[in-house]
Amino acid sequence: MIMEKTVPIPDNVQIEVKGLQVTVKGNGELSRDFADPRLNGLIKIEKKDSMIHVSDSGDSRKVGANVGTIAAHIKNMILGVTAGFKYTMKIMYTHFPLTVSVSDDEIQIKNFFGEKGSRTAGIVGKTEVKVDKEHIILTGASVEDVGQTAANIERACKLTGRDRRIFQDGIFLTDRQLKTGEKV
Repeated sequence: MIMEKTVPIPDNVQIEVKGLQVTVKGNGELSRDFADPRLNGLIKIEKKDSMIHVSDSGDSRKVGANVGTIAAHIKNMILGVTAGFKYTMKIMYTHFPLTVSVSDDEIQIKNFFGEKGSRTAGIVGKTEVKVDKEHIILTGASVEDVGQTAANIERACKLTGRDRRIFQDGIFLTDRQLKTGEKV
C-alpha cells in the first residue's frame, strides 16, 4: 500500500526540494534534512505546481508512518516562516522572588527557592527570549526550537523531594500560539 500526503504551498512561500532536503523561505528561512539510513531511498519528496507530495514505496507500514510525520514537519515549517510561533511562560514563586535574565545563548534563573547559585537553561536555535517581571515570551520560526527552549526552562526549575502541591515555585508554560494570535 503506497502512502502519499500532500501539503499546499501558500503564495508568499518559496520551497526548494533537493532529494530529502527541504528549504522553506517566507518571512524567515528554515531548512531541514529528512534523510534517514533506515528509510534509505524509500521515501520521496517532490514539488509539483503549488503542492509538496511526500510518498513512500509501499514496502511497510513503518515507512508509511514516516510519510505523515515528514508532511507534518513541512506544514510546521510553512507555519513558522509565515506566522511564527509564540510561547508564553509564567514565573511563579511564593516566598523567594525569582530573578530571570537572558545572556547570549542561555537563561539565568537566580534565587530559585532561595538557592545561592543560579540555574541555567539553554536557548535553542534562533529563538528570541523576552523577560518581564511575571512572564517569559519565546518567539521563533521553528516550533521545535521554541518548544525545546520552553522545555529546557521548565526542566531547569525542576524540584525533587518536595510535594509539588505545596511547593509550587517554578516557571511553567501557559500559552502556545502563533505570533498572529491563533492557538496552535
